[in-house]
Order: sequence, then C-alpha cells, then structure tokens
Amino acid sequence: MAAFSPSISPRETRVLPVHRLNNASPPGSIAEWWASEQKSGSAEAAAVAEAAELLRTGNTPVGFPTETVYGLGADATRSPAVQGIYRAKQRPLDNPLIVHVDSEEMIESLLNPPAANSGTNGTNNTKRKIPDIYRPLIERFWPGPLTILLPNPPNSILAPEVTAKLHTFGVRMPSSPFARLLIHATGRPLAAPSANASTKPSPTTAQHVYHDLQGRIDLILDGGPCGVGVESTVVDGLSSPPAILRPGGVGIEEIRACPGWENVRKAYKDEALQLKEIPRAPGMKYRHYSPKADVVLFEAGSNPASISRRVNADLRNTAVGAKKVGIIRTRTWEYGLGLAPPSSPPPSGEIGSLSSFTLEVEYLHTTHSTAKATKTIYDVHLGQKTEDIARGLFAALRAMDVENVDIIYVEGIPDNEGELAAAVMNRLRKAAEVEIRKGQA
Repeated sequence: MAAFSPSISPRETRVLPVHRLNNASPPGSIAEWWASEQKSGSAEAAAVAEAAELLRTGNTPVGFPTETVYGLGADATRSPAVQGIYRAKQRPLDNPLIVHVDSEEMIESLLNPPAANSGTNGTNNTKRKIPDIYRPLIERFWPGPLTILLPNPPNSILAPEVTAKLHTFGVRMPSSPFARLLIHATGRPLAAPSANASTKPSPTTAQHVYHDLQGRIDLILDGGPCGVGVESTVVDGLSSPPAILRPGGVGIEEIRACPGWENVRKAYKDEALQLKEIPRAPGMKYRHYSPKADVVLFEAGSNPASISRRVNADLRNTAVGAKKVGIIRTRTWEYGLGLAPPSSPPPSGEIGSLSSFTLEVEYLHTTHSTAKATKTIYDVHLGQKTEDIARGLFAALRAMDVENVDIIYVEGIPDNEGELAAAVMNRLRKAAEVEIRKGQA
C-alpha cells in the first residue's frame, strides 16, 4: 500500500531541550511531579506545556524521547492528528500504530468508551478490562518496552487510522518517566511510532529526528540519547497460544517465565515481507531500518576468510562501484577488517565512534591492463555487549548515511542469546540487501 503522501508545506522545526526532565527520577507520582514542574516555571516545563498544547489541539505530531527510541506523538483519539503522523513519516496507511499511555486507567478509558457504557441502543454496559492473560506481563514489565494487543471495542474513541482497520490495538506504558509526563500533561493517549522517515533507521537522538523530519513537524523535545536503542516487544495474548509479533526490549525467555506464557510462539519473520493482509503489529510487513547504502549482513560465526574474499572482491569490482565503504563491527572483526594500512592504527576512541582511512586498490581495467582506485573506509565498533550493540546500531547506520557510503558490511551476532539479540538481528535483516550465512563464500 502506498504511503500517506499529500503535499507538505515546509515548516520551521524547533528543537527544545528537556534533558533535565528526561534524566530525572520523579519525586512522587507523575501528577505530583508535573504540578511541581508547572509551579517552578522552568523553561523545560514550558517546553512540555507547549508540546502538550500542540498535541491536544494541533494536527502536526511532536517528536519526543522514550526509553527505546524517539517517538512521533499525536493525539490517538483524533483522526486529523493521527493522519499527521502518516503524512510526516510518509508511512504506509496499513501499518498500525502503537498507543502510549501513562496509566492503566487510561487503558480502561480506551476499552470502555462512554457510548459503550451508556446502556443505550441495547449496548452491553459490562465494564471491559485488560484480559487476565496480560496481568503477569504487566506486573513484571510495565512500565517498560512491552506492547500488548487489546480488542478495540465498539464505538472506540481511537482514531481508525491507529488500528489500520484491525479489530485490535497495541498499547504500552513507557518506562521513561518523561514520556509518561508528556502523556499526562497532554491528557490524551498518544499514538507514537518511531520519529523517523518511513523505512529509515530508527532515531535514538533528537538530531536523528531533525535530520529526517525537518520541515515536516513543528517541535522536537530533545532529551538526549535513548537508552535501549530498539523498539518495544509486541505480544498477542488474544491468540492461542500467545505470540510475539515483534522482538524488542523484553526477551522471549523472560516472557516464557510468566504464568500463561510458557508456550508463547514466535509469530514474526526477519525478512521484509510484502503481505497482502494488514500486519497485526508495526514492523511485520515493510522493509525497515534501511540506510541509503546497500547493507551486507554476515551471520555470526561466518568464516573470516570468506568475509575477506567477499569484501576484497567487492572493492575491486567496478560493477559494485563502491567508493565509500562502511564496516560495522561487533565482537570478532578486527579494525577495518584488516584492510587498514600501518599508518591508520585502530582508534582509541569510545565505542560507537566513527573513524576512517583511505585504501588504494588495484582492479582489472581491461583484459590486458589494471588500474588503481582510492576507497574511503569508515569503521564503527559497537562493542561486545548486546546492550551496547542495540543502543548503537541505528546511530551507526545513520552515521554511515551522513558520510554517503555506498555499501555497509555488518558483523551479526547470535540471535539465540535472548530477545534483545534477536531484535538486533531482526532489524539488521530488514535493513540488509544481502545476508551471508555461515558456510557461504
């Protein structure tokens, strides 16, 4: 399905800092915290109040930080506001959105819209509640990076664009106190996909949001870098057995440890699918997380000699045409895949920083002669820990985009080391043009 694509008049996009609030530990309840901040009259409180007013009354979404990635928020109960998300992102209309709430009471208001409880027109006035199957997950993982699928009631107050014509909606309560503060200040549930242009790597800083959506939205709240780095896990407890629709910040083994979820199944595929049916959750259908460059993903444990042969062949292949080459390392690859000359030693900078060197390669020019070309190699080391890899992945892909690299080689990690590792590989497979599996040349 095509993206929502009416013309967008260029807008002035402002970035307002909220670092203190985003890094704060609330002194009491979210309501008490917000009352205290309003009373203080701080610049950050004013930024939140302005964002909340835009969310309540405007039809242009607002970028804001969560613990996973930056979200692009809009009032989930108003169609023109939600349409603003699709317009700004150029997002396909059949890709549903996740609703973010600040409390279970807000979820109950979604499950029990006023018309459904009025007792008129033969409506059943039995109060709906969150299905019991979710109670163990909520008690363990909320607030946090977990999205649950709930039945959308008759006379739902959610804008139909949120559910993309499904009879269910996804909802989560962010562990980010700042995200819950913004929701509370707005007084509305917020539909909030990642704040990036559709298909591009998810944003983990306000600068990423600005890069993608400058001129398309009015306001970005800058709270600094996000902590988790990949989106929430999405689960469906309405099916039997329950299912994981998208891997993310909560692991499958952690979920299986909860009563009623022992037999939870994996209901997602890593490759980008073009399904005819509407996807049940974001990230199930279209290609995602893709930089401009071609991405070649090497499965963990790939033979170093095979990797070297493939990369060297590409560097010398005029058909590939790569003048700028990116390398994203995790656990075993050496700096620059061993291509760096002695004059370009490995950098001593911190994990996730970008470094580069030039390399002169010789290639076959004609059947009787050779020629030389200079390549620029960009290298990022994400570290050994899965948490660091997840946190730095999207930023590394975006850093390569800024340098306009032509091709990126990525060292994968084992996806059987927990759900965060599975989430990393899921995102990489959706970004990759080619995946090289163990044993392949």
